[in-house]
Amino acid sequence: MTTHVTVTGEAVASLRETADPRLRELLSGLIRHLHAFARETRLTQAEWERAIGFLTETGQMCTDTRQEFILLSDVLGLSMLVETINGDRAAGSTESTVLGPFHMTESPVRELGADIDLVGGGEPCVVSGRIVSGDGTPLPGAVLDVWQADGNGFYDVQRPDVQPPGNGRGLFTTDAEGRFWFRTCVPSPYPIPTDGPVGELLKATGRHPYRPAHIHFIASADGHTPVTTHIFVAGSDYLDSDAVFAVKQSLVEDFTPTDDPSLAREFGIANPFRHARFDLVLERSS
Repeated sequence: MTTHVTVTGEAVASLRETADPRLRELLSGLIRHLHAFARETRLTQAEWERAIGFLTETGQMCTDTRQEFILLSDVLGLSMLVETINGDRAAGSTESTVLGPFHMTESPVRELGADIDLVGGGEPCVVSGRIVSGDGTPLPGAVLDVWQADGNGFYDVQRPDVQPPGNGRGLFTTDAEGRFWFRTCVPSPYPIPTDGPVGELLKATGRHPYRPAHIHFIASADGHTPVTTHIFVAGSDYLDSDAVFAVKQSLVEDFTPTDDPSLAREFGIANPFRHARFDLVLERSS
């Protein structure tokens, strides 16, 4: 007969015919830790039912353009933990960080130098740099996927009535010297969506929903391990209290005020402007 003492062992044992050994390992660990949590906290039936309701609401909030489960993983620190566990890279390589919930649409292919800010209203900015290998060798033909919120802190998929599809997004290919550059607006801090169950969780725990100003990147090149990362704006609010725990010091960059009419003409941007310069360093694949 099953008892509260024997149920954990019985549940783990029920997985013994699982053909995939890694699946068996993951499910066995999940069962043991969930049961230990229930015992440690003396979880009540009403609390467990509320938790099931919360997860149900989280699933119901998901759409083609919003992933509430990723948001939940982010605010619990689980996304950052998994990324960090799997994010060991060679010294000098660009550090990775969380994907976030808004990499939901395919970024439009754009020419180098294109403006990804299609609605305006933010402070003009140029982002430039190179994608290089760990030894500094430029990587021509590398691909850079970019996405960011607009000057008001919203992604295109959040406000389709205000922003055209693809606003704040671009898929760029580096030139023969591994260089990339594009125009945009300076990102601003913004709150993650709070109109769903994750927002209710933040409110119940007295946490703010804000993220520091940042731009997302995925850089990839043949023979190298892709990196998913952010660049955070130096001096931004919330660098020390990111709602999703994603800030790493190496990813904080200056968006330097620049008053240079000739350089502005070269980039095709109004003067003065802000300029962020950095390289993305990829590790060679093993």
